[in-house]
Amino acid sequence: MTYDTVIADSHVVLPKGMVNKNILIDEGKIVGLTNNIPSCDNKINGTGLLCIPGPIDTHVHYGVYSPINEAAKTESHAAAIGGITTMMRMLRLKDSFSNSLQAQLDAASENHYVDYAIHASIFNTKQINEMNYCVKKGITSFKIYMNLGGEVGHVYMDMPPNSSNLVAAQVNVTNEIVEQTVKTAASLGCPVLVHAEDYESCGCGIRTAKEKNKDGLSAWSESRSPEYEAKAIKTVSKFGRDHNCVIYFVHIGSERALLQIEEEKKLGTKIFVETCPHYLTLSYEKQEGYLAKVMPPIRTENDRKSVWTALSKNLIDTIGTDHVANQLKLKLDGGNVWGALAGFPGIGTVLPILLNDGINQNKISLEQLVRFTSQNASKIFGMYPQKGTLEKNSDADITMIDLKKEKKVTSDLFGGFSDYVVYEGRNLRGWPVKTIVRGEIVAEDFEVVGKPGYGKLVERTIDLYPR
Repeated sequence: MTYDTVIADSHVVLPKGMVNKNILIDEGKIVGLTNNIPSCDNKINGTGLLCIPGPIDTHVHYGVYSPINEAAKTESHAAAIGGITTMMRMLRLKDSFSNSLQAQLDAASENHYVDYAIHASIFNTKQINEMNYCVKKGITSFKIYMNLGGEVGHVYMDMPPNSSNLVAAQVNVTNEIVEQTVKTAASLGCPVLVHAEDYESCGCGIRTAKEKNKDGLSAWSESRSPEYEAKAIKTVSKFGRDHNCVIYFVHIGSERALLQIEEEKKLGTKIFVETCPHYLTLSYEKQEGYLAKVMPPIRTENDRKSVWTALSKNLIDTIGTDHVANQLKLKLDGGNVWGALAGFPGIGTVLPILLNDGINQNKISLEQLVRFTSQNASKIFGMYPQKGTLEKNSDADITMIDLKKEKKVTSDLFGGFSDYVVYEGRNLRGWPVKTIVRGEIVAEDFEVVGKPGYGKLVERTIDLYPR
């Protein structure tokens, strides 16, 4: 038999350790691991490189500041350069799903370099009533924003395809909306992603800080205390227990939030936890300016170290970027931290950050890296064993890594929409050098060689992960 591709002489990272094997690929699937090099159409030299299951970025915002037909190209381009093989979009629609979803799906299907999946955000009762419609369209996870309501309910929704106008909205995600979303998701067998910050507390904190003329990332963090995270975590976790729903906390970056989650787990809530690279690398104590403004805020050095400790102890399940495809002209509009836009790009740097700061500094193992970046996400979100593994018959999503490769981070490296990056100028050791999606090389040595439209919406199963 002649195989499509053989990756020869690489170190293959599996959940139970690393093996020196050749990877056989045929018709976009993993055929097996072997010591032999059979007949093949394409032989990839893996000498000195690591092969890991293609990373899944669980948390990406794109289509907000540029329409999805453009954003899918730019952000999946950045993903491919950064070694990401599946990106999970946080879809935010102002209109009903029945009116707006299909146009988004159609535009997305024509423009991705890598595979993708979608979380649908829920803002009101009408959208709750359409969650089953989303499931029928292949969207089997839902997002709620407990930080949006009252005086802090402003949000930018996703643009319609081919539009160039920002879509501003004022929403009020009350506890009633949160509970009904959780209840409905449970009835559908779907997990709920939660941005856990109590909006009433945040509104009060921001108002107080402004009255005192405070500024900077420290003021931003103080105005959105980790205690407000803990309050929201406690509220939604009870809803999760009451309705037997899987709760997935996004972008957790404080010691207080981690402690509250452990308490809720002890009470019986089924919880998964995501953190982001910026909570592992940045603190307001060492970060100047407003570029690193994000919700929830970056915290103290102690919080940063606590997140690393939790990660090393496997108390965190996944690492998503909370990537926001925005630009400096909007990001810094306002002249202070209150006027600056929250969120920044990160999909291209997540893997090199984890390799440089995690693997090369012995904070996490390669096996943990695989669990945090692909295996756990694929199981939680119904992609396993299609994604997140190098098992036989899985999609041949493989990222090849050079742990010794050194490169300086620049804003133009990834070809995304954003014209800045919070890690500008930082020299990182450990980079992806080949990104393979379903057996095809889509990026190689910091150049995208694939075609837009190759990336597909991932088919997901419901309620795969045991509760």
